Amino acid sequence: MIVVHHLNDSRSQRVLWLLEELEVPYEVRHYARDAKSRLAPPELAQVHPLGKSPVLQDGEQMVIESGAIVDYLIRHHGAGRLQPATGTADFEAYNQWLHYAEGSAMLPLMLKLYVSRLGEAGAPLQPRIDSELANHLGYVEHSLQGRGWLVGDTFSGADIQMSFVGEAARGLRAGYPAIDAWVKRFQQRPAYQRALQRGGPYALAG
Repeated sequence: MIVVHHLNDSRSQRVLWLLEELEVPYEVRHYARDAKSRLAPPELAQVHPLGKSPVLQDGEQMVIESGAIVDYLIRHHGAGRLQPATGTADFEAYNQWLHYAEGSAMLPLMLKLYVSRLGEAGAPLQPRIDSELANHLGYVEHSLQGRGWLVGDTFSGADIQMSFVGEAARGLRAGYPAIDAWVKRFQQRPAYQRALQRGGPYALAG
């Protein structure tokens, strides 16, 4: 049985969504953020030394990092679904999105979140953060224009991996109509809705 160590309001929500899309049986072990610090509980460090979520257990195999988990689940349980054929240009684009989500796109969003907590002390950093946000969100916006999904016209694991970027940018999406429409589109998928029921409260679904 696959087990997902799931933290509320976190990247692990997209792992539950992927499992629902693949219709693979799984168990959810829930962990709750500290109400004040918003940090993960210490119990997660007993699962993996980093104390982060998501963590996937598939028998004896343990996988961390949501991009690696998406790749692992599709390769081992996808039966050819949710990724383009290897060796094609679409596969290379798909693989790029898997890495881009956390390798580049999330950094300015996280910086905006953390620097906003500094008040006036963070003001000198804001122009650079805003510039990076415009750069990355503009790139995603351009990539989605005229298409329903990130890779061709086919929903794939790339959309699931990138979903957290779109949802984390919810306060900015008014300026990026293609991103906003994409987020609304994937949030209506039945598997996404089932994952919300399994995962519990998820503030970014709004």
